[in-house]
Amino acid sequence: MDLSYGPEYETYRAEVKAFLEANWPLEGEEKDLGLAEQSVLFRKRAIAAGYLGRSIPKQFGGSEQESDPLKGQVIREEFGKKWAPMDAPGIGTMMLVPTLLERGETWMKEKWVENTILGHTQWCQGYSEPGSGSDLASLKTKGELVGDEWVINGQKIWTSGAQTADFMFCLCRTEPDAQKHAGISYLLIDMKQPGIDIRPLKQMNGPAHFNEVFFTDVKTPKDWIVGKRGEGWLVSRTTLKHERNSIGNAAGAEAMFRGLVKLAKESKIDGVPAIDHASVRQQLVEIEGYVQAHKYSGFLQMTAGLRGENPGTIALMNKIHSTNIGDKVAKLSFDLLGDEGLTDPANSGGGLLGGGGSVAGWVSQYMGSLGIAIAGGTANVQRNVIAERGLGLPRDYYASSKSAAGKA
Repeated sequence: MDLSYGPEYETYRAEVKAFLEANWPLEGEEKDLGLAEQSVLFRKRAIAAGYLGRSIPKQFGGSEQESDPLKGQVIREEFGKKWAPMDAPGIGTMMLVPTLLERGETWMKEKWVENTILGHTQWCQGYSEPGSGSDLASLKTKGELVGDEWVINGQKIWTSGAQTADFMFCLCRTEPDAQKHAGISYLLIDMKQPGIDIRPLKQMNGPAHFNEVFFTDVKTPKDWIVGKRGEGWLVSRTTLKHERNSIGNAAGAEAMFRGLVKLAKESKIDGVPAIDHASVRQQLVEIEGYVQAHKYSGFLQMTAGLRGENPGTIALMNKIHSTNIGDKVAKLSFDLLGDEGLTDPANSGGGLLGGGGSVAGWVSQYMGSLGIAIAGGTANVQRNVIAERGLGLPRDYYASSKSAAGKA
């Protein structure tokens, strides 16, 4: 297996490095701008240079570059080394933008894509509902077409970032008489209007990243629908594909493992560095094996992309690989913390895949790892997807018998 990128891409790497050296971090008066403003300014320059927004047409604010997975990998590596801004914060760039490019009308792309990738416009996702988590198609939020507007009533839950979002992409039941998968539409909703009640859900590690969102006669224009009426389920598959690939990115797993090794070196067991204990080293080696398998799986998928091939079943496994690694990292880190694991993480600032260098950050990582097994599709649902759609296995007995009973 040849893992070198070759002379052409090493030359390209040098170009990327030169761009970053000249443009990040910002200098002069620009250095006094807020971080958000600096990031927007940098993204504009990176797009103009062809390093960001590569798959997005210039008409919609991107750099419209020819597809080249290796160039994309080089950019991710070099931008990561410099901590240079890439995707705008939030889920808009990784989820909504690809969906609009694939399924949206031209006016939608012109209205929202550029502002989203720069970070001017923030989005949240209205999918899950109480009682409609893994069985998303059973959702009950209604969208009724009244004149030239959709009138929306219902409730969403686990809505990340709803407090700060400008818009929501939302699944609503618009065809009450249709079968459940066929009766859903994919609507875009302005979050800054009457009738929307956002209630934060405080997590056990302190922050309130998720929310309940209640809709009471909320309105959105008739043409703010992605895809045709009743095709929302198909459109949502496009969005979830990009979400799961983002959650399953191997770079996150590598970063977590590096932090875990650092923790093992700094922690003590019976007065001896934890990493010197054979049992700890054995667990680290096992986790590193999973991390490396995830990484090289990514290389296989990249190779398939370079050849114009579909990576097939292996791509379905990215998210669950990342989930499993996060779980193993969290458990070992918690063991290494010992009594310090009782630290209150409320003010740690750790994210769902946090960790970092602080004790509170690792406690937050442990607690957050429980939710990652649910985000983007539960682990068990992912296993069913891999088995049924990837390997062609029959549906599990419970689902098949329940479906048969419903038809009887």
